[in-house]
Amino acid sequence: MARNNAIEDYRNIGIMAHIDAGKTTTTERILYYTGKSHKIGEVHDGAATMDWMEQEQERGITITSAATTTYWNDKRINIIDTPGHVDFTIEVERSLRVLDGAIALLDANAGVEPQTETVWRQANKYNVPRMIFVNKMDKIGADFARSVEMVSERLGANPLVLQLPIGSESNLKGVVDLIEMRGIIWEDESLGAKFNYQEVPADMLDEAKKYREMLIETVVELDEVVMEKYLEGDDIDIPTIKRLIRKGTCDNTFYPVFCGSAFKNKGVQPLLDGVIDYLPSPVDVERIKGIELKTETDILVTPADNEKVSILAFKVANDPFVGSLTFCRIYSGKLESGSQLLNSVKDKKERVGRMLLMHSNSREDIKEAYAGDIVALAGLKLTTTGDTLCDPSYPVVLERMEFPEPVIEIAVEPKTKGDQEKMGAALARLAQEDPSFRVASDDESGQTIIKGMGELHLDILVDRMKREFKVEANIGAPQVAYRETITKPSDVDYTHKKQSGGAGQFARVKMTISPGEPGTGFVFENKVVGGNIPREYIPGVEKGIASVLDNGILAGFPLLDIHVILHDGAYHDVDSSVMAFEIAGRAAFREGAQSASPKLLEPIMDVEVVTPEEYMGDVIGDLNSRRGQISGTESRSNSTVIKSQVPLANMFGYVSHLRSMSQGRAQFTMQFDHYEQVPQAVSDQVIAKYA
Repeated sequence: MARNNAIEDYRNIGIMAHIDAGKTTTTERILYYTGKSHKIGEVHDGAATMDWMEQEQERGITITSAATTTYWNDKRINIIDTPGHVDFTIEVERSLRVLDGAIALLDANAGVEPQTETVWRQANKYNVPRMIFVNKMDKIGADFARSVEMVSERLGANPLVLQLPIGSESNLKGVVDLIEMRGIIWEDESLGAKFNYQEVPADMLDEAKKYREMLIETVVELDEVVMEKYLEGDDIDIPTIKRLIRKGTCDNTFYPVFCGSAFKNKGVQPLLDGVIDYLPSPVDVERIKGIELKTETDILVTPADNEKVSILAFKVANDPFVGSLTFCRIYSGKLESGSQLLNSVKDKKERVGRMLLMHSNSREDIKEAYAGDIVALAGLKLTTTGDTLCDPSYPVVLERMEFPEPVIEIAVEPKTKGDQEKMGAALARLAQEDPSFRVASDDESGQTIIKGMGELHLDILVDRMKREFKVEANIGAPQVAYRETITKPSDVDYTHKKQSGGAGQFARVKMTISPGEPGTGFVFENKVVGGNIPREYIPGVEKGIASVLDNGILAGFPLLDIHVILHDGAYHDVDSSVMAFEIAGRAAFREGAQSASPKLLEPIMDVEVVTPEEYMGDVIGDLNSRRGQISGTESRSNSTVIKSQVPLANMFGYVSHLRSMSQGRAQFTMQFDHYEQVPQAVSDQVIAKYA
């Protein structure tokens, strides 16, 4: 069976937004008008098609990126749903990796919000071309012009306005299409499925002409021939305008701006036309980099069916009907169900069982898939997020994804003995799905510790354990992932000697332990000369030191940024061994670190609170009382944004505290920024508690 759509007719897109900007509703409408979803699911009543995990329906926020395939004007659109909540930025990064283009949604009342900025920065990192949809134009206080202004102010991006709203708030009728210079008015009775073209309203004509002029002046700069025609006073025809908008969008020169209200069914069809007209197909974007393993050379993957197959797994999800599903993007070649692939990251073979095309919550079995497709594979045993699957005869590794370290941990224990085994299996399954979630056990207490990106992140995982795996668990209070470091150099000369009959042990090491540059981790340098320690024993010293770094001197927290230089030492012909030097390295480091003035470090979070002005004083006072440093405030439409850095230890339970302080009107986002030394008084408390 040949492919149904040429790869040039594919659009792999995501919808990125701040929480509550209307992302799920917009996706719903797209699925409704493109005919894949027969009834409109509203988030307000928790039945939206994209939000297919039960919790998402309850909380009205989208957590997993379900991938959905749909069609518009005979072109194939794959939509990857991305969460808008900052605890799930890992999901967003992961989706952005496999997108070719995106729609950034703005709430017309709030404009560019903190989370929009975060996601926008992530999209910049992957050079994703974007369009902007100013949604919720029917809301009270909707301000299109201000939203567009904020795109340049807040995001430092260049907006290209293609539409103007006709009416606003409850009086929103439709939009002016500035390219065709006509009005588009939607019929409410048809749930927005029908619309009419009209003249531009007379009272908007001057404004529309001014905006169209700005639009044309921006796009003609991309083509010298067109520029000359324009300067000579010629009219620029519509196909040329569209071609240049596409060029500038694909190059990230500017970002086309559309407007409407997904909830009121206005503006979605022109947005879909925009996806087809302006966003890139898989052949229009930079080719993905990879490494060809046999020769260790860098390659660029060509998106064509006749190439060797290469696939990136970007998401593992548990499906109630099929078991584990691995969502993949095929970058090159053709994939048939039943074929064998190599997981080149783990160097293991995988067989493709069923291959599914996902339509929000229904699925279609397919036998073949091609370059550009996004499919779900059932039955893969070993593949996790970020792995590459490829043709066993041509092993390649596509760019790896980087996942942040978790900053918060909670102890969990099963409620009953019967839950014990089930809990282990459930946690392993969840960790396989989500690389930013880790499971560990505490050697001393025997407790199981789960680690994640924030309270909401761990809440949801514990909740999923209960719903999907039927495991009841008790959870402890959240703990901060403290770290330790040293603050001054220390020289140490240590001899390990054990000579009591039989083979003895002997190793002597001289080393300097000093604080490393922030972010460098553990650096070991061997400067032993003259064979005072034979070369084969040196790795033993390094291994000995590395083995104690996870268990610091003050309270047993992992040590960060340590630089060790091994200068000298001595050995014995008979009694020395790698093992002896490992023991010496370990003991020497412990002794040296004690006198290197060890200090406790804590994670410092970037906290942004958006609050109505009347609560600003309370919020700032409260952040100060949490050892927060206010780095700035700015006013945004009818509220104030307070930027601050606060130790994570003082942020537990903040969400409910902020809610009660502001009567539920303030919101905040929090992200890990860096580790910093803990004040002595706090350090003493922490050490007393953990040591």
